[in-house]
Amino acid sequence: MSRPLCVGNASGFYGDRFSAVREMLEDGPLDVLTGDYLAELTMLILGRSRLKDPGGGYASTFLRQLEDALGLAVERGVKIVANAGGLNPRGLAERLGELADRLGLDVRVGFVHGDDLLPRAQELGLGDERYGAPLTANAYLGAWGIAECLKAGADVVVTGRVTDASLVVGPSAAHFGWARDDWDALAGATAAGHVLECGAQATGGNYAFFEEIYNVKAAGFVRPAGFPLAEIHADGSSVITKHAGTGGAVTVETVTAQLLYEIGAPAYAGPDVTTHFDTVELAPDGPDRVRISGVRGSPPPPATKVCLNHLGGHRNEMTFVLTGLGIEAKADLVRAQMDAALGKDRPARVEWTTIGAAKPDAGTQGEATSLLRCAVLDPDPEKVGRAFSNAAVELALAGYPGFTMTSPPGKGSPYGVYRPAFVPNEEVRHLAVLPNGTEVPIPPAPVTAPSPSAPSGVSASSGARAKENPVQQPPPAQGGDPITSVQPAGQPREGLAAPVDNPPAPTSAPAPAARERATRTVPLGTIAGARSGDKGGDANIGVWARTPAQYEWLESHLTEARLQELLPETRDLRVVRYALPNLRAVNFVIEGLLQEGVSASTRFDPQGKALGEWLRSRSVIVPEAVL
Repeated sequence: MSRPLCVGNASGFYGDRFSAVREMLEDGPLDVLTGDYLAELTMLILGRSRLKDPGGGYASTFLRQLEDALGLAVERGVKIVANAGGLNPRGLAERLGELADRLGLDVRVGFVHGDDLLPRAQELGLGDERYGAPLTANAYLGAWGIAECLKAGADVVVTGRVTDASLVVGPSAAHFGWARDDWDALAGATAAGHVLECGAQATGGNYAFFEEIYNVKAAGFVRPAGFPLAEIHADGSSVITKHAGTGGAVTVETVTAQLLYEIGAPAYAGPDVTTHFDTVELAPDGPDRVRISGVRGSPPPPATKVCLNHLGGHRNEMTFVLTGLGIEAKADLVRAQMDAALGKDRPARVEWTTIGAAKPDAGTQGEATSLLRCAVLDPDPEKVGRAFSNAAVELALAGYPGFTMTSPPGKGSPYGVYRPAFVPNEEVRHLAVLPNGTEVPIPPAPVTAPSPSAPSGVSASSGARAKENPVQQPPPAQGGDPITSVQPAGQPREGLAAPVDNPPAPTSAPAPAARERATRTVPLGTIAGARSGDKGGDANIGVWARTPAQYEWLESHLTEARLQELLPETRDLRVVRYALPNLRAVNFVIEGLLQEGVSASTRFDPQGKALGEWLRSRSVIVPEAVL
């Protein structure tokens, strides 16, 4: 039997902990070290960078990290696989070759490209009526180009836009010799890759119950969480762990949180395999060790997703500080004065957001303060530049009492608009360039299947109150289990906190039936964790319960309509819920909450990272029996 392949991660985004590459190489054994540098926003950043320097367009941080650690990787026999090539994987591969020569190292570099569809955007119909030709257009490639480079002896493989999990699936497929239709093994490695891709989020970073991992008051100095690794087996199962002695923790719940991050339907479609997240089974495997098993896979869909970024225009924002009495009246005055100052030639979008609430009789000035943020967007940079920010500052001596702002006036900045597109798999030229310079075309998946239809229950709000649609039973997933249905609509409303007091506690122990009926109003986070994030213009919130009884309550009561009541900002948006009983979780996708993507979003939390914590803070009525 083949030994497990030990794959670690050293980057979850462009800008992650610089020292992580060296830490992962120094702190314990590895076979492969991966790094995820790309996101939809990153592609926009790299696109703008390429406009200034056609020879750039890759993650320059990665090159500097390897200048510090490439010799150590060679010494320890660790392969490195990263998508840091961004829009220019060939350019990055050439720079790596130059670096190796300068360091006196014998390093074989391969790269993967073909994802950049920008030269063919018009041919493929990837333009936009409003924004015109895209700035970037990148297909999500799969794992087999990486595998081809590694099988040809590459020590370092850099790619353009591949799926995040491909960084783990490719080395696994090469190591174990998997076939293109080893669906379950590929799905298992995809699940492991999804856990690793965001670095320390799998080891306690951004974890709902962080107090259980970081004892801040007692520790004094809190070590940052170590980066995760996966011991991957020949059947695709894995154990998620971390190097001994590093910070953070690996538990079933930290892994659950990351599995729920930025997903939609349980049938998680990729270019190589559709992974059925509702089949994932998690179990503890010792201290800081969690086993992933049982993952089922089926053929991928016949179309490949494409990330499109357009230059949308220019934006700016100014934030007013409101303190003390009459907060609402002060805010009304600012809005009226700014409206008059901007006049008829106002920016195309002017959006106001109130942040925080001032406490009455506050003991500190901070507690007595609320923020009022004005964000503006327009194709014309002049309308959102000094004309806007100067208008705000000029109110300083003519506005509300206590007038102050959080920043001086400034020019606007460009913003991008993200949208997804899909092209037939055959239109994508997936190419692996081996260390000897040979270019190998990677054919698309030999078998495809339509994605299983979406959710078992869908809600789209209309007006003030959302209405739930009847439960729809989807067809079984190809090669996997049916997607579990969610609770039918029309559940009783006792799961929501109401503005009434609980009955007083009895003086003697209640009878069993009374105990079952007794309820308590608590924050949802008392019994549930959550993790949220962005999916283009949509946001997701994955919510998991800590015990089976709590999941039974959560699955029954946290419907789409209830989510919209708990988070009123979602009431006018379409919300879709999916159940993942193996993870004791439900996942919500909120369509359009982040508007036209992270760069264009005017929300205070443009990536939706804090939505889960807002949801956990809301009060719900829970049976005492499950507390």
